[in-house]
Amino acid sequence: MFIDLNFPVTIVPGNVPQQSRKGKGKQTQTQVPSIVFTPAQLAAIESRIDLLEYLGYTVIAFNQVAHKRVDPKSHVNVLDPLLLQLRKRTSVLFLKRLTIVLDEESEKGFGLAPGNASLFKPYDIIALAPTTATSFSLACLTHTVPSPITAHIISVPLTLPRIPYNLKHTLVRTALKNGAVFEISYSGALGGEGDPTVSLIGGAESGVSAKRNWWAAAREVIRVTKGKGVVITGGTVNQPDIRPPRDIINLITILDLPQNLAHEALTKSPQSLILRAQTRRTYRAIFSEPVIVFPGNTAETYMTLILRLRLQQNPRFDHHQNIKE
Repeated sequence: MFIDLNFPVTIVPGNVPQQSRKGKGKQTQTQVPSIVFTPAQLAAIESRIDLLEYLGYTVIAFNQVAHKRVDPKSHVNVLDPLLLQLRKRTSVLFLKRLTIVLDEESEKGFGLAPGNASLFKPYDIIALAPTTATSFSLACLTHTVPSPITAHIISVPLTLPRIPYNLKHTLVRTALKNGAVFEISYSGALGGEGDPTVSLIGGAESGVSAKRNWWAAAREVIRVTKGKGVVITGGTVNQPDIRPPRDIINLITILDLPQNLAHEALTKSPQSLILRAQTRRTYRAIFSEPVIVFPGNTAETYMTLILRLRLQQNPRFDHHQNIKE
């Protein structure tokens, strides 16, 4: 089971919300924004999905990118309308991911507040792409703690001339301990052209410079994490840039990552991430609601439970002799 957790989706606003002033500074929204995907865009998305399915991917996460912060008044979920327009498939599982690109203007608040939990509930995965030292520290220490607004992916900008902050071991270890993972998108190794996440990062390069920066930054991520808690994603918009899983594994091994860990970064690690991401809907990352089972009140029922426990602890336990006593 190969998983791609970064399938970029380009946002095309169909109707922009209009505001009209009435009275003393009051603003009322007269039109609800809607998202329209043209037939050409839907055909391009379908062709990319068909190629990923042909290459062996069974789970695809559509990625919506938000810049600076998520504003409840202006944020629109574009993935739900997209999934309704796509062709139904039985061999591929579709997930919804939200990535927030953080800069110095979003250090005071990303919109990840308990009051906005209902806004993030439709998304299966929440990712943060910090571009400053402060936002990276908050992402590792605060926003990876289990809660209804937990972020499980930290995406380091790999196409910048240099990483804008130090990957401190204490911050990385804390994020990994909380269940977060660090993302490496192989689109940067191909130039990073067309990736909406890269286009929103100031100073990000493309082409040959982006490839050179990607190799140095990705090697640093592997060194700090020691190859644990890393997921490999696509992040490619152009269909010719999509690579099969085996080629990606061979590519990542050049970063001094063992082949078995590179294989897990496309299979087991994202699968575990998806399971942990589901715990956002429960209290403090509990996988399921506890169920209390009340046994019968008869002495016979209690005796049967005790005998079963003793038999599990000691297979040579003589329960016939114990009943006679």
